[in-house]
Amino acid sequence: MKRLRFAVLVSGRGSNLQALLNAREKGAIKGDVVVVLSDKKDAYALERARKEGIPAFSVEPKDFCEKKDFEGELLKIIEEHNVDYILLAGFMRVLSSFFIRGTSVPILNIHPSLLPSFTGLHAQRQTLEYGVRYSGCTVHFIDEGVDTGPIIQQAVVPVYADDTEESLSLRILQEEHKLYPEVVRLLCEDKIRYEDRKVIIIEEETENE
Repeated sequence: MKRLRFAVLVSGRGSNLQALLNAREKGAIKGDVVVVLSDKKDAYALERARKEGIPAFSVEPKDFCEKKDFEGELLKIIEEHNVDYILLAGFMRVLSSFFIRGTSVPILNIHPSLLPSFTGLHAQRQTLEYGVRYSGCTVHFIDEGVDTGPIIQQAVVPVYADDTEESLSLRILQEEHKLYPEVVRLLCEDKIRYEDRKVIIIEEETENE
């Protein structure tokens, strides 16, 4: 089976990127991160990539007159690396229709809530303000809405009465570090199918028969 090639887009520390790299090192993921891009030149995620010998680029919006020019540069670099999937891992910008329509490969994202609840920024804060008892994280395909694409997998965490935004974020992040590599493993093993909004995981279907 062909080893899949992934581009990862990041904005900060890159802990989810590191979780993916660790899973690959352990042999859990039969694929490779071949390029990492960030919208911030000082993002520590870029350093993580370079330590592993992975090409890493900063493409900052302030260097471009229009958003489509910024996204066009991202697309150009991604295309040069011949990837099969684009993974958003803490990339703190909403991609426009220009970007989404400009690539022929699927885009995945991990979001710190149980979608479709609490989309967009500050999902953990939204969770606490609303007063729900459970939160978690969601890996989903990207479409042209904000966190509205087909859901692949989710992980649940409890919300405690004394939680702060920081404590809840940390608990969710621990689950993200397990969930994202698991979904990427399924991709590499060709076990994910989707049509319209329905995602089927072949592994689960087989186990339930």
